[in-house]
Amino acid sequence: MEAIHPGLRCTAFCGVDRIASGQLRHVALKARQAREAHPERPVRVFADADARLLALPLELPDADLLAWLAQPQGVPAPAQRARRPGRPRLGVVAREVTLLPEQWDWLAAQPGGASLTLRRLVDEARKVSASDDRRRAAQEATYRFMQAMGEGLAGFEAAARALFAGDFHAFQSHLASWPDDVREHAEWLATDAFVA
Repeated sequence: MEAIHPGLRCTAFCGVDRIASGQLRHVALKARQAREAHPERPVRVFADADARLLALPLELPDADLLAWLAQPQGVPAPAQRARRPGRPRLGVVAREVTLLPEQWDWLAAQPGGASLTLRRLVDEARKVSASDDRRRAAQEATYRFMQAMGEGLAGFEAAARALFAGDFHAFQSHLASWPDDVREHAEWLATDAFVA
């Protein structure tokens, strides 16, 4: 999950109307103004990358909201450790891997050892599945947005089924009666969901 920072790309809605899109610092101010102008309508801000709903303190005045956004949100403070002799940190994370004995034997016999072989295998698998990963991420982001904005709208369930089935035409037809801004944003989020 990406941290909240002022430059995060996002989109805000006031009710079913898209009110702003761009960097969070600008979108949050528009969202705050919309909340003040239309207190009866829900104001939602979504991260563009994954359509997660951002919890922002829109009740704050502009200056305080910008100050809040300037603080690191969702990023744990790095632990300060004393440097020890040995290899420099390369961002390698040690975790447990459970394999059968013959798999460990095969890994140990590979040039470079088990760690290098596992990293190479993971990199190769990532390349092979990159388009599937993009499609799955687009489906999940679109569905997350659809749940937040359109769960009560006609065709929601059928549109969700079409999204995960990869049926672009059915997806579009089930969204046809949705409010324009919501429909257009859902279609934009789903761009990679229908790539074969």
